[in-house]
Amino acid sequence: MFEKYKICDQFSLSRHIVVYPGDCLDLLHRIPDESMQLIVTSPPYNIGKEYEKKLKLKVYLDQQAAVIRECVRTLSPHGSICWQVGNYVSNGSIIPLDTVLYPFFTELGLTIRNRIIWHFEHGLHCSKRFSGRYETIIWFTKTKDYVFNLDPVRVPQKYPGKKYFKGPKAGKYSCNPLGKNPGDLWVIPNVKSNHVEKTEHPCQFPVELIERLVLSMTNEDDWVFDPFIGTGTTIIAAIRHNRRGVGAETVSKYVDVARDRIEQEMAGTLRTRPMHKPVYDPEEAGNKLTVAPWAAKRDSAQMELYVTR
Repeated sequence: MFEKYKICDQFSLSRHIVVYPGDCLDLLHRIPDESMQLIVTSPPYNIGKEYEKKLKLKVYLDQQAAVIRECVRTLSPHGSICWQVGNYVSNGSIIPLDTVLYPFFTELGLTIRNRIIWHFEHGLHCSKRFSGRYETIIWFTKTKDYVFNLDPVRVPQKYPGKKYFKGPKAGKYSCNPLGKNPGDLWVIPNVKSNHVEKTEHPCQFPVELIERLVLSMTNEDDWVFDPFIGTGTTIIAAIRHNRRGVGAETVSKYVDVARDRIEQEMAGTLRTRPMHKPVYDPEEAGNKLTVAPWAAKRDSAQMELYVTR
């Protein structure tokens, strides 16, 4: 299905796929200036997952600043950086990481183009605050002359038959036949236990989320870089659309998972959730558990009340 490339563990501009088994700063020092078209990642959130040691917030931010600085150095003048983050949590208080990371990018001369909200339905159920059901992607560019391809990521129109009702275009269809701009609120299921893409990684993001960024912010044969590659999702999204992919991962078991998933992608056997697939609708699917039993009993009692009056 896809052209077969060798998965390399050392970076070179002549290669197509690089999974570096080590620290991303070591890898970044080997990447030439302004050679990466898209840098996209979901860094550790410093909340104590198995692959990270929870640090004081300042120490964590200093580490992130060092990575961001090197990423900006490697970014093409026409390129984009997308940093996908959630919240840092300490003693029940949350700090939105995009708000504290934002200055690191702007101080390096980057311009923010969007703050994209990624909404999902599943996650930790909180008892002392509303459960978190979104994360953010902050998108920055180095210059005003950046790549942005809207057509490949358009989504179906809400009213595809809508027409102009006055003016010189009256009677003609008003919608773009390729679909509409997806906007900055993306409803995409996150990767939990029943997701087709689930691996042993506790914070894996879905391929379709990165596909949308790859298709809109790069062209074929461009480099896509992820400093925290995890299970290889970014490289999978890149090579699926004929881009080059590179990333670093320090945990050896996730390096193995990433390489295996990339091999499956090249063989055409990797199972992923398709782009633009509608979010599950339990009623349309005929699920019998859409009505709570207590609600049904209440409705029955109300009907009895109506009958006796």
